[in-house]
Amino acid sequence: MEKVSNTVYSVGCDDYTIDLFESQYKVPNGMAYNSYLIKDGKNVLMDTVDQRKGDEWLANVEEVLNGEPLDYLVIQHLEPDHSGSIDKILRAHPEAKVVASVKAWTMLPNFEVTPVPEDHRIAVKEGDVLDLGTRKLSFVTAPMVHWPEVIVTYDDKDKILFAADAFGKFGTRDAEEPWDDEARRYFINIVGKYGNQVQTLLKKAAGLDIQTIAALHGPLLTENLGHYIRLYDTWSKYEPETDEILILVASIHGHTNVVADKMKEILEAKGQKVRLLDVTRQDMHEAVAQCYRCGKIVLIACSYDAGLFPPMERVLLTLSHKNFQNRSIGVIQNGSWAPSAARTVKSILEGCKNLTWVDPVVTITTSLKDKDLPAMEELADHLIEA
Repeated sequence: MEKVSNTVYSVGCDDYTIDLFESQYKVPNGMAYNSYLIKDGKNVLMDTVDQRKGDEWLANVEEVLNGEPLDYLVIQHLEPDHSGSIDKILRAHPEAKVVASVKAWTMLPNFEVTPVPEDHRIAVKEGDVLDLGTRKLSFVTAPMVHWPEVIVTYDDKDKILFAADAFGKFGTRDAEEPWDDEARRYFINIVGKYGNQVQTLLKKAAGLDIQTIAALHGPLLTENLGHYIRLYDTWSKYEPETDEILILVASIHGHTNVVADKMKEILEAKGQKVRLLDVTRQDMHEAVAQCYRCGKIVLIACSYDAGLFPPMERVLLTLSHKNFQNRSIGVIQNGSWAPSAARTVKSILEGCKNLTWVDPVVTITTSLKDKDLPAMEELADHLIEA
């Protein structure tokens, strides 16, 4: 077990065998289910873990407790990857009092948890404090970050923010990978719809002296906290991180890939930094995350069944569900006889806020030809100016 401080222990588990988190997100480097135990006069357990790792986690908890009773279980978030072992800990420690938000207590019966006796229930609201004598745990409500019952908890002794799903990432705690990339993919795809609610939480947290962020997924954050907070602020405001131009392409037989390569060449010749992703092969949720990273995007896709080639359609539908906004977008469509991609792209994203559609829409008929290049040059110029 990792020590967070002299009296706080990380008792969670790393899951190296899971391949899809929430049955949809690829996690090539596994997943961490974090849980923390405060052992300082009173023993307080912060959240449980997915039932996949329940036995391993309980063994960790018991090792740190070393025969002592558990005074409190704090439930910050009821999603099954965190609540899946509540029954396990309460069977092992029926003496524990359970702390959760008012909303969580209304939802808890949905999760088939053994009923908690009334005298063991503590319902907390914004600003409530659990005074442990040696420290105070202050509770901050965080509704829709990203479920309605969520609370986060501030420990005034060790200056730890137990952040629930905020500041989490895909990957195990020991995954050797940049935090930014997998945290971005996690945030945009799971929490991204709720930017306004994240902004509210960040404003509340701004008044706290935070030295450690202990999220329910990913590593402990103990250094350069300003970097992580700035990224969360950017993501939740739907602002781009970079001036890099993103090209997403979906090609059936390869002709449209040639167009995308040419568009990248045109933009780079004009001094632009460009990232090109083939959404027929790239992880869809990474493509979605990159659309949030970049402020200017070129969508290049084939027409298909009088609509849009499905790999691109899936990306755009996900964007439309995740509150996508504040971007400049150019479109290049390919259609051999009745081009329909551009029309479908715009119809899928029509509900998104503050999208600037950059003209002209370029239409390719099957394969790239010299006559298409002036329109692509014009689109590139207008996108740079946007």
